[in-house]
Amino acid sequence: MNTRKEILNGFYGQFDEDVRLVGSRQGQLEFRTTMAYIHRFAPEGAKVLEVGAGTGRYSIALAKEGMDVTAVELVESNLAVLLENGKGLNNLAAYQGDAADLSRFADGTFDVTLVFGPMYHLYEADEVNRAIDEAIRVTKPGGTVFFAFLSAFAIMYSNYFYGNWAEGQKANFTEDHRIRHFKEQLFTGYDVTEFEGLFINKPVDRILTAGVDGLLELAERNPCFSISDGDFDRFADWYLAFAEKRELLGNTNHLLSVFRKRLPKNI
Repeated sequence: MNTRKEILNGFYGQFDEDVRLVGSRQGQLEFRTTMAYIHRFAPEGAKVLEVGAGTGRYSIALAKEGMDVTAVELVESNLAVLLENGKGLNNLAAYQGDAADLSRFADGTFDVTLVFGPMYHLYEADEVNRAIDEAIRVTKPGGTVFFAFLSAFAIMYSNYFYGNWAEGQKANFTEDHRIRHFKEQLFTGYDVTEFEGLFINKPVDRILTAGVDGLLELAERNPCFSISDGDFDRFADWYLAFAEKRELLGNTNHLLSVFRKRLPKNI
């Protein structure tokens, strides 16, 4: 029984995470949509923490925009790429660490906290809650916290129409159709309302939940798929206009929930 850290180091050690957000139209849309939401809520020169920063695509981009960015990444190979790509950026600091333990940071340190990878790989309820609590704790009152998560239904649509539906259904759902979470899945998905329910008793208010990449993963597998740079720009703007529509959220692989940390009651 490998630990979560061992499982993730093994997977990402063989996977080029650095190209994921640039090497496909799906990844480009995910990055573009997510950045649009960050820009909506992050003040100029914001102090930003990215937890589960991967190879630093977001952290480096935000640092180049002048934000004061701290990145935390669990996977050693990803962190090495982040450190290499972030050389020369004095407003970017990076550390190895786990989303479930941000004890190196004091309460209320950051204007914006981004948790863009960890919720894909946290399976036990206590770890999920620790990661949520830690991200909220280190965020300033009135600040924003972003959590990315995966749709369990999009996981099925994207990966299990290749003669392996029964295998996927067994891996991701119980016999009475409840969503399963366990580390051997590697990637774990949620129902949208299930994910939002994790925050009911947390000191935050949900601002929005949006899809960030739509159906592009499936579309790009079609050998007839084609979209020019100009049409992709139009499509990305169109997609952003509808990204929060509830009836579309189950069809997107990657989703984003944005929360505002509540102010103390005496303020």
